[in-house]
Amino acid sequence: MKRLDVAVIGAGFIARTHLPAWIALGARIRIFSTDAQAALLAEEFGLTEAACLEEALDGASVADICTPTTTHRDIALAAFAAGADVLCEKPLALTPADALEMAEAADKAGRLLYPGHVVRFFPAYARLRSAVGSGALGRPAVARFTRTGRYPTWSPWFADTALSGGIVTDQMLHDMDIARWLFGEVVSIHATQRGHLTTHAAASAAAASEGPVATGSATLTHDSGVITQVLGVWGPPTTPFRYTFHVAGSNGTLTHDSLAHPSLRVTGAAGAEDGAVPTGDFGEDPFTAQIHEFASAFQGGPAPRVNALDGVAAVKIAAAARRSAATGLAVAVHDAAPPTLTEGSPR
Repeated sequence: MKRLDVAVIGAGFIARTHLPAWIALGARIRIFSTDAQAALLAEEFGLTEAACLEEALDGASVADICTPTTTHRDIALAAFAAGADVLCEKPLALTPADALEMAEAADKAGRLLYPGHVVRFFPAYARLRSAVGSGALGRPAVARFTRTGRYPTWSPWFADTALSGGIVTDQMLHDMDIARWLFGEVVSIHATQRGHLTTHAAASAAAASEGPVATGSATLTHDSGVITQVLGVWGPPTTPFRYTFHVAGSNGTLTHDSLAHPSLRVTGAAGAEDGAVPTGDFGEDPFTAQIHEFASAFQGGPAPRVNALDGVAAVKIAAAARRSAATGLAVAVHDAAPPTLTEGSPR
């Protein structure tokens, strides 16, 4: 099998989340960042610290990009030029043009590019997809997804929409991707966002006892006719992490609340609760599952459940949502998959 020689670029929260999975796979890891954090992680995990990006990529078979969003494009292009496949933390880029350039560069170089859409690997969402695909819900009609967590004050770039895209791109993109994964391409979107959406506002609010808060909502119309709503919240420091979904179809509804219960429940359909959807402890950590699936593909195994074109499409949906929030108008979302690329959708 192809050797896993991994260059981890960046040394923040996401890098720390990815490292145990690479270590468990026996990968040889070099880590590089432009701050002192790489040295700390190298010491903690017993890794080799690279002095520069070029040194990190030299001989690497995989680059794991864990840096702020605006740096993704240039690092990915450098990785492809060095002959490495790429795992890039979501979103691939801030703009559809940059995301598409990354996908096209991977295709031209004959390399693999996978976005870190880890929510597809959360057990509840994997089972939701299975339930929708099996027809347990009948014909899907409407769905609602929510995601709540503390405002990401640990890194100031999150609060700068020019660097992160704000809550719509950095947080809500996860559920917009899930909606597309389940119900097909998004035709149009109407979005709003409120709260502390800029660096200055967040910084001034952080001094207040309640901390900064931001919210966003988006209504997506799919080409299948399904309507989905996505709600995101970045709350005060004490806000617990929580995600929910409610999907209604002609045979019943399927709901999940990460704080209320660890399993899925189908209601409204005769006999649907009797084993239609698995319940219980779903096992593997989603970040570990994601990296294991990508690593298998990097080593010549089957294609994973998310690919570069999914990453491009998610960026395009998020960009349309930001335009809608800025104008107050519904925005059309056009197909993001160009005919020149060879990689097909796993959906």
